[in-house]
Amino acid sequence: MDLCGHADTIWRLHDLGILTYATEDGWCYPVSNAAATVQESLAAALEVAGVQVHLQTKVHDIRIEGGRPVLCMAAPQDRRPMDRVVLATGGKAYPALGATGELFPVLARLGHHIEPLRPALAPLLADMRALNALQGVRLDAGLELREGERLLGETIGNIMFTQTGLSGPGAMDLSHLVSARPGSDLRLTLNLAPWAHDELLELLAAKRGTSWPLRVLLGAVLPAKVPVVLLSMADISTEARMTDVSQVDLERLDRTLTALPLRVTGTRGFQQAQVSAGGVSVSEVDPTTMASLRVPGLHLAGEVLDVVGPCGGYNLQFAFTTGMLAGRGAAAEGQSG
Repeated sequence: MDLCGHADTIWRLHDLGILTYATEDGWCYPVSNAAATVQESLAAALEVAGVQVHLQTKVHDIRIEGGRPVLCMAAPQDRRPMDRVVLATGGKAYPALGATGELFPVLARLGHHIEPLRPALAPLLADMRALNALQGVRLDAGLELREGERLLGETIGNIMFTQTGLSGPGAMDLSHLVSARPGSDLRLTLNLAPWAHDELLELLAAKRGTSWPLRVLLGAVLPAKVPVVLLSMADISTEARMTDVSQVDLERLDRTLTALPLRVTGTRGFQQAQVSAGGVSVSEVDPTTMASLRVPGLHLAGEVLDVVGPCGGYNLQFAFTTGMLAGRGAAAEGQSG
């Protein structure tokens, strides 16, 4: 059995009473479709295992004394020596859930280099003046992000047009590249028909010289609001029929469809980000135990490390895997010590 991969995660969840199912496109959900039941199962597992849980107990600092970590609590006299500490405090994304990044300065003081924290998997901000009519439209699109002529990243996924930019997995997967370059001249190129482009071209070729409305033919592969906007941007009448358009018109329309330009101005903040980029470099931990290579007795897991995966559960899997490695590594240290 894979000790730390997806299959082991599913097995472990089932063992904890969290039954799951997968959709045809690969998304995995609890059978209950309720996050509260997952939380209750995890809490019950801790109780059954005899784990002491201290809620509403804030760690203000971590010191190293005599080669061992000491947790410093709110009261100055409340200092708790530990054999090992697994730090899984997350980053700064979604602060409503308690992620504030307050312990990163502590890690820096202890000797870790901290990459600046920034939003990741966040909606993109962009100049939407030409696309205002598409607010609320969802579709699959190909996206290429460039800084000048340099290609920074590309992806294909579902996006949603908003008043201020783009949301959805396809756009959010590129957000860590945007937040790393504040003030840069960043451009997105959108392909609004990444899956059905060839079929659309075949359809248009078959209807050449007929009285079919071009807008209706575009609607074969695009949501209802999109054809009108594309035709307008391509300087073609929204009432044009196939008898009215030239080959040059169709080529210009195709460039608009497959290379729609959009100026990116930034990302939403940590409040709307699913994860944060930045934190401790993975080069500063032992990949087999997640033990810090800078601080004795400390293991790091999850979003505290500078790793960002795409939407689709990859960041959760990284958190589960590194948490498992850190727990096993800490336990092994205790047995050997």
